[in-house]
Amino acid sequence: MENIDLLVLRTLRDWRQAQRHALLATVTRTWGSSPRPVGSIMALRDDGAMAGSVSGGCIEDDLIDRYTAINRGAAAAVQFPSGAPQRMQYGISADDAHRFGLPCGGTLELVLEFDPDPAPLAELVTALESGRLMHRHLGLDDGRVWLQPAAVPSDVALDAHTLVNTFGPEYRMLLIGAGQLAAYLASMALSCGFAVTVCDPREEYRAGWSVPGAKLLTEMPDDVVTAFHPDRRSCVVALTHDPKLDDLALLEAIHTDAFYVGAIGSRRNNGQRKERLIAHFEQTEVELERLRGPIGIYIGSKTPPEIAVSVMAEILAVKNGVPLPRDLDVRQAKDQLGVNANDPGVATCFVAS
Repeated sequence: MENIDLLVLRTLRDWRQAQRHALLATVTRTWGSSPRPVGSIMALRDDGAMAGSVSGGCIEDDLIDRYTAINRGAAAAVQFPSGAPQRMQYGISADDAHRFGLPCGGTLELVLEFDPDPAPLAELVTALESGRLMHRHLGLDDGRVWLQPAAVPSDVALDAHTLVNTFGPEYRMLLIGAGQLAAYLASMALSCGFAVTVCDPREEYRAGWSVPGAKLLTEMPDDVVTAFHPDRRSCVVALTHDPKLDDLALLEAIHTDAFYVGAIGSRRNNGQRKERLIAHFEQTEVELERLRGPIGIYIGSKTPPEIAVSVMAEILAVKNGVPLPRDLDVRQAKDQLGVNANDPGVATCFVAS
């Protein structure tokens, strides 16, 4: 599954280039709990077709009622809105929160754009498809849109006259190793909107790879990491248990801007890896602080699909800037439970232990 923002913008571009009426809704502010974060977008066509979301579904239903050609339960056509963008709030009262399915106390504000100009939409989609980060400025007085290249991601900015939303290329995941765990993790990452690349020079592992949508490479992992150019929207995960493959790839990755760099293995194996990188590659403890291991959160997982859930959950938490409780840290949890760091069972081979 591709990046949801890109999917919405590409769909909206196609509608507008086909001269269909459509609106773009952007979540600009939230108070309390809310179903979707600030910056979320949804495109709505005049016949009720939509892409993306701004809530769990109830607000979308209300927007369809208000802004499509046919009212619910009636055959009378209504005029599709036009003109300057509008602000709309949902969930101000307890009755509204209940009606629109918002969590208790939740309120959100939307900015609605009517019939966005297809030319800037096409320009924005092209920039995102080429891997560029972009600011999209919307004039709230007249609906005019202009684009600006961005150096770093930033939060939505809103004042009385302008809305600025930052759109970036897909988050990317590079997996070292094409084994069973990599297949489960790649599938989960694809469903979360990551572009997934898998690297494994071992022919016997590549022969069994069958995850549609994931790019498979055969070069040595450290060369692949270098060519991958990990940035702040990238993560690198080593899964082979083979130091000849994992160590050099991780050595390259920790010196990039990747938001997450980690390796599967037991507590003992990860400790030995750090010792090797210090002894043979002149790394320091400070430099290796970026290297995560054991990876994942502690959920008692011992099978490849459960371990993939554990690892994917940690990657998403880091991506979203959410600190994880110490009780979920694999090392901390296993130390407290007295789990043997040298356990020769499945945990050593697969689990983030």
